[in-house]
Amino acid sequence: MPGIDTLPLEETLEDSPQTRSLLGVFEEDTAAVSSYFSQLFKAMQRIYDAQNELSAATHLTSKLLKDYEKQRFPLGGDDEVMSSTLQQFAKVIDELSSCHAILSTQLADAMMFPITQFQERDLRGRRQQCIVDHDTAVNRYSRLSKRKENEKVKNEVMEDVYTSRKKQHETIMHYFASLNMLQYKKKIALLEPLLGYMQAQISFFKLGSENLTQQWEEFLTNIGTSVQNVRREMDSNAEATEQTIQDLKTASDPLYMPDPDPNKIPVNRNLTRKAGYLNTRYKTGLVSSTWERQYFFTQGGNLMSQLRGDVAGGLVMDIDNCSVMAVDCDDRRFCFQITVFDGKKAVILQAESRKDCEEWIATINNISKRIYFSENPEEIAARVNQSALEAVTPSPSFQQRHESFRPSTQGRPKTGRSGSQCSAGSESPALSSLSLDSLVAPDTPIQFDIISPVSEEHTSQAKSGAQGRTNPFGESGGSKSEEDSILHQLFIVRFLGSMEVKATESADVIYETMRQILVARAIHNIFRMTESHLLVTCECLKLIDPQTQVTRLRFPLSSVVLCASHQENKRLFGFVLKTAGGQEDGRPVTVCYVFESNNDGEKICDSVGLAKQIALHSEMDRNATQKQRELDKAKETQQEELHKQKQIEKDLEEQSRLIAASSRPGQPAADGQILVLSNSQSEDSDAGEEGQKKGESEA
Repeated sequence: MPGIDTLPLEETLEDSPQTRSLLGVFEEDTAAVSSYFSQLFKAMQRIYDAQNELSAATHLTSKLLKDYEKQRFPLGGDDEVMSSTLQQFAKVIDELSSCHAILSTQLADAMMFPITQFQERDLRGRRQQCIVDHDTAVNRYSRLSKRKENEKVKNEVMEDVYTSRKKQHETIMHYFASLNMLQYKKKIALLEPLLGYMQAQISFFKLGSENLTQQWEEFLTNIGTSVQNVRREMDSNAEATEQTIQDLKTASDPLYMPDPDPNKIPVNRNLTRKAGYLNTRYKTGLVSSTWERQYFFTQGGNLMSQLRGDVAGGLVMDIDNCSVMAVDCDDRRFCFQITVFDGKKAVILQAESRKDCEEWIATINNISKRIYFSENPEEIAARVNQSALEAVTPSPSFQQRHESFRPSTQGRPKTGRSGSQCSAGSESPALSSLSLDSLVAPDTPIQFDIISPVSEEHTSQAKSGAQGRTNPFGESGGSKSEEDSILHQLFIVRFLGSMEVKATESADVIYETMRQILVARAIHNIFRMTESHLLVTCECLKLIDPQTQVTRLRFPLSSVVLCASHQENKRLFGFVLKTAGGQEDGRPVTVCYVFESNNDGEKICDSVGLAKQIALHSEMDRNATQKQRELDKAKETQQEELHKQKQIEKDLEEQSRLIAASSRPGQPAADGQILVLSNSQSEDSDAGEEGQKKGESEA
């Protein structure tokens, strides 16, 4: 016989929509079997009733034949031949009646009893509804507050979830097992009554139909053998099913708890596919929202959801190149947010436990890196995570420490780094010029979040402006409105971390900072990233809050001394910034900031370089314009001085004419006038000479 279809007992705890759909198929098959066997039972019941009626009628006939001789007929009542013949017929019919009675008994035992047992015991009550309050307990647990105010209520709710989940699991497993057994029993219930019916008929006709018996013996033997084989297989499967139920109960006991101990069940960060129930948040108003429990699963680079009872799932969002991070919700725990690559759509989901939340975040991160395209995605994900852990101990050479960035070319002594806050400290006494300590300061803490308020940033800028700080382009703070900038480019970025560095001459310092920050995040399981909008202008770089549009940080463009992107993961980029604070060991304090972008990091670096070039050309144009203005002003001053000189010469000619006219009597008065004019002219001449000298010096 062909194989038997069975329900998988291993998927009873997950209770996925696919399992429910498969269960619906088995229940539909059970309903069809019940309907068919009901009709078959009625037909066999009619056979049995007819046989009983035939047996009773035969017995009555035999009795009537026996009573023939007792009858007193008016005519021919003393016919002895007829009486003896009828007595012989009565004896034969009586024996035949006994055979019919035996046949009725055999039909009752071999035909009606099996199908009646199957009809009443195996088919009735098949649809056992698991009336448990599991969903109610899960909803109560999901609504628990994050505050630890009432530990007793929390323990009661968790115990309620454990009890209801265990009860539902055991009930469903036994229900599945009974449905699996039904696949065997329906074959037995169909063949065994027919076998009993045929054997009873053959036994009935065996007295006078030996040939008929010989024709059916081989067939009936084969049928009997098949029934016995199915029965043995059913018994074996029943034992295996019972053992599987016990094993699953033992293995699934830790999974009954909604928030299992991570030490007993570690987080699997190498997944590229995941499925399970999550709570998703829907906004119902400006400030109000509601949560709905749905079944979510990943399919390639897509996140799908499926409601209970649905045949197939629907697309929620494309998670290729997306960003995912844990978020804090006021009313729920274990929440995380998924944002598409362009930042236009985001969903907030709630997992059942911290382990489940971290596994969802790790899985979506692996899918976002498109690891699932490879032949063995889980192995590649494990290798990537292992590489991140191995990066904690740097390689002997600088190039080998950056084997994920560049191929190694030379070797140097080993270097180890350690710190309290993911900091790095040198242990090797002698390193080359490209050693770790020449790039990153020892014992440097890593900042994983943007904590500098906007007010402090503006205050520091105001102080530095008050001290007369200048930049390479000759611009003073606030000399030009940022809204008038030629370049305005906006990028969606996520802040990974920042730390103080030493060198600013090479992009290696950015690569080393990226390595240390990514390793620190992997070691300490830090998944949360602050998402911002990076605005690149010709004046500065701004980090803007995407929700409130408030400037979180502002970096003057003149302070950005270096910008580079990761050579393999093009979404990572960083830049080195000269801080506005004091100096340390006679050098400016420099900090390297590392970000992850939805776009190519090289585009952002090119945009920053373009902004610096535009600012440089604008400054050169302003310097040329200022110089031209100064030259024009000097020319105007010179023209004014020449005009004054001509006026003085004209006044001298007028004085000469007056002197010639004063040669008549009254000369002393004229001489006095001439003397006064000469003094005033000499003063004007001196002033003109001083103005001319000043104009020449300015020119």
